[in-house]
Amino acid sequence: MLRRLIEISRPALWVNTIGTTVTGMWLAGYLWTWEIIPILIWVTFPFNLLIYGINDIFDQETDNINARKGSYEGAHISPSEVRPIWIGVIATNVPFLIYFAITLPAAAVWWMVAYSLFFTFYSAPPLRFKARPYLDSLSNTDYAFPLAFVPLALGHEPMWLAVVGLMVWSIAKHAYDAIQDIPQDSETNIKTTAVHLGVKKTLIWSGFWWAISSVLFAMVNIPVAIVSTLIAGYLVLTVWKTPTPKRAHDVYKYSIAFPYVAGAVAGIQLVVGISFGMYP
Repeated sequence: MLRRLIEISRPALWVNTIGTTVTGMWLAGYLWTWEIIPILIWVTFPFNLLIYGINDIFDQETDNINARKGSYEGAHISPSEVRPIWIGVIATNVPFLIYFAITLPAAAVWWMVAYSLFFTFYSAPPLRFKARPYLDSLSNTDYAFPLAFVPLALGHEPMWLAVVGLMVWSIAKHAYDAIQDIPQDSETNIKTTAVHLGVKKTLIWSGFWWAISSVLFAMVNIPVAIVSTLIAGYLVLTVWKTPTPKRAHDVYKYSIAFPYVAGAVAGIQLVVGISFGMYP
């Protein structure tokens, strides 16, 4: 069962939580600190089980007709797995949140609680942001929350331009990735931003937010802004030429690689900067 829960937690996508957590540590000025260990453990299997396990529980109808589920792109669960997933989510996340509430500054804890609630109610009723156009994308700003709560947990002020930049970037990426699921979401009456706007208007929506994120990133780091702009431009223009959900699915692997590449560009600079004492 543990192996199955790990599959459901989508290890290929853990970079979205691990990467931002480590980047938050570097932005706080630490190349490494043992204080990060509890947070780093939490954002691996436990928190990704919360994100994707809860999503799978409430998306069974859609997943049943989605051919890409059952692979690295997403699990395909059976009704008998619902209870073990809930048990796994609660057992692996609640102890961490209690520990953080006891040991960390309140400002960091509130961001962590918001991080957990936003992802829970992205999929779960009564809020179910996933099925609410625009709110589905806007709720994905939570992917940037580690850039806020990690520095706060370490006793430092976050780099707010980076936090907001990644929030805006996440709005764009969520809508873009949802294009590939337009047929399945439409059939099961899940009205995402992509379903509401259609392919081309969603590309405009995503392109707009990616452009804003590039401006914000440029105010922090030019190379990251350039790389982000180039990858975002490629993703948008490729689907614009063939505006179909299938084409969006064909380039989804590059969308998955997006945070790996942009994160590496940011990370290498931060590590070099900290190692050579370029900032305290």
